[in-house]
Amino acid sequence: MKMWEYADWRKSSYSDNGADCVEVAFVAGGVAARDSKDPQGAVLVFDRWRWSAFVRRLSG
Repeated sequence: MKMWEYADWRKSSYSDNGADCVEVAFVAGGVAARDSKDPQGAVLVFDRWRWSAFVRRLSG
């Protein structure tokens, strides 16, 4: 079983009901991200430090 299989996936409240979004879930040791159009597709998993750096870079 993959650590994100039963995760509580969330997407931005700004996304309306569209499917062009990134969903994120907190998983053991970090954060998982996936494309909302393809929930069975690839999942990227970041440790907490790298996720924080990624978000800071996008926000900056």
